[in-house]
Amino acid sequence: MENVFEKIYQMTAFSDIIADPRFLIMYALAFLLLYLGIKKEFEPLLLVPIAFGVLIANFPGGGMGVLGADGDGLVHYMKDGVMVAKNVYEMPLPEIAHDLGLMNYIYYALIKSGLLPPIIFMGVGALTDFGPMLRNLKLAIFGAGAQFGIFAVLLVASQFFTMQEAGSLAIIGGADGPTAIFTTLKLAPHLLGPIAIAAYSYMALVPVIIPLVVKLTCRKKELMINMKEQDKLYPNKQEFKNMRVLKIVFPIAVTTIVAIIVPDAVALVGMLMFGNLLKEIGANTSRLFDAASNGIMNAATIFLGLSVGATMTVEAFLNWTTIGIVAGGFLAFGFSIFGGIMLVKIMNLFTKKKINPLVGATGLSAVPMASRVANDIALKYDPKNHVLNYCMSSNVAGVIGSAVAAGILISFLG
Repeated sequence: MENVFEKIYQMTAFSDIIADPRFLIMYALAFLLLYLGIKKEFEPLLLVPIAFGVLIANFPGGGMGVLGADGDGLVHYMKDGVMVAKNVYEMPLPEIAHDLGLMNYIYYALIKSGLLPPIIFMGVGALTDFGPMLRNLKLAIFGAGAQFGIFAVLLVASQFFTMQEAGSLAIIGGADGPTAIFTTLKLAPHLLGPIAIAAYSYMALVPVIIPLVVKLTCRKKELMINMKEQDKLYPNKQEFKNMRVLKIVFPIAVTTIVAIIVPDAVALVGMLMFGNLLKEIGANTSRLFDAASNGIMNAATIFLGLSVGATMTVEAFLNWTTIGIVAGGFLAFGFSIFGGIMLVKIMNLFTKKKINPLVGATGLSAVPMASRVANDIALKYDPKNHVLNYCMSSNVAGVIGSAVAAGILISFLG
């Protein structure tokens, strides 16, 4: 009977968890992320799959954690009681599935190959309306200004990390999960887990971070600037008679320009604009638009979330490098918001038509959450001051800006 109980005990994960209590920290992290996604509703479509991936990856013996390859592409794992080292890039996918498990199969087939981030960008493009930006093109510049955090943190992080690692860390300031993943795969793939977690966590915390930075940098008088009243005092001279044609031409033109100037950004910007083009054409491409924005997008999000979460094993997460990434990512995120606000303040010094700093604070890629948060802040100071459409102008520009910034980093550091 004692042998039976001993075998049952050995069958469970209790002994491994007791031997290494760090597993409890990972469970706590998974539960926290699930709480934020389910209860607080912070980006649940992303945070819930990632959190569940973290959870299932950290049960000893479950075989659901992603094994990171070293600089030579070798993964080390137990097979028939013997430690084996193989080059994962030379292993056929059926062997990866058999020897390393489901999550490693998904990770190396879909994530490590760089397939899913551009696919998700296609879905994002299909769900994005560039109309507000095209009607207020002058506000699109704040989508570039808000990338300040990326390059500011790059300079600081380069003192503690390699330039490639610093670039992967800095891109978190763009507030775009797929962009952060794509850039990290190109520059520092061994940091994919912590960078993805940091990027998506800070995206989910947009309702907390934007108000904090705004409170530290903006005065009440500035936050009460009414953009609609400014439009009445200083009406826009630029009017587009055929907005539909412009919306169709825009993704084609942007792709062409970016492909010439920053070729490394085409994978992201091109797929983003292709998805948007399917949306704007209308009935003739409605089936493709529906696939890109629903079925394909949803499936890609599930696989990306689970497999990225599964990279967050005890060995990969609980180290000083990860702590540095979490801290640096917060600074990049905060500095990006700060950069957009400062650009507005500078422009207001030289123009009669004033701009609410909240428009600059939303030059991030977190669409449309950043704009909704900024609009809520404006309404607290003036119930009639709706800035949502103006914030969306810089917000959607930030999607393009972060992708271009990623292309620049890959071009210079890759």
